[in-house]
Amino acid sequence: MFKFASCDGCQLTLLDCEDELLPLAGEVDIAHFLEASSAVDPGPYDLSLVEGSVTTPADAERIREVRAASRHLVTIGACATAGGVQALRNFADVEEFARTVYAEPRYVETLATSTPISAHVPVDFELRGCPIDRGQLLEVITAFLRGRKPDIPDHSVCFACKRRGTVCVTVAHGTPCLGPVTHAGCGALCPAFGRGCYGCFGPARSTNLPAYIPVLRRDGMDDRDVERFLHTYNAAAFEDPAVREGQP
Repeated sequence: MFKFASCDGCQLTLLDCEDELLPLAGEVDIAHFLEASSAVDPGPYDLSLVEGSVTTPADAERIREVRAASRHLVTIGACATAGGVQALRNFADVEEFARTVYAEPRYVETLATSTPISAHVPVDFELRGCPIDRGQLLEVITAFLRGRKPDIPDHSVCFACKRRGTVCVTVAHGTPCLGPVTHAGCGALCPAFGRGCYGCFGPARSTNLPAYIPVLRRDGMDDRDVERFLHTYNAAAFEDPAVREGQP
C-alpha cells in the first residue's frame, strides 16, 4: 500500500475491515503498508495498492519506481483515480496559492496540477470512491489473488436508488443530484437521506454530461454552479475528453 497526496481515508478503509482483515492477512505477505506497520520489504510486489494523487516532482518520480516494482498496480480512491479535491488547483493559479499560504513559497516544491496515477504510469485497475467501499476493496484484492477480473458494478447511482426503493430526489423535489452520471459503489447513501448525490465515486462510464447539464440548470444552477458541482471530488476526471463528451 503506497500513499501519495491524500487524506489516508482509503487506507483506513482497509484497516477498518476488521473481521475480514485477519483472513486476508493470512493469504498475503504485507510488504509495505506504513499506515499499519513500519516494516518494509523492498519488493518486487505482486500487487500494489496506491492511494493519492501526484502533486510534486518527487511524487512523479516515486510512482514510476512503484510501478517498476509492481506486477499489478491498483489505484484506490478519488485522489488516485481522478486527482481528488486537491485537483481544484488545476483551475487556479498555484503560485498565488503558495504566496498566500506560505511565508517562504520558494521552498515549496509543487506541481501546478494534481493528477491521477494513470496520467503517469499504466494502471491495472481503478477503484473509485471518496472514500472507497470496503466490500469493493475486498473484492478487488480477492480477484487479484485468484487471478480473475474484479466484479465491480459499472452502472450509475440511480440503479442503487431503485434497488433501495429510494424516491428520486430530482424528480420529486427538484434537488440537484449527480446520481445519473456517477459511478455506483456508495449504495446511494445521500439520496436515501433526501440529499442529492455529490459524485464522490466519479463519473460513470456511461456518463452523458451534455444531456444532463440542462437538467441541473433546470433545477436552479447557473453555469458556475454546475462547474463547481462537477469538480468537487473528482476534478481531474472531467479534464479527460472522453468524459466531457460522454464517451465510454
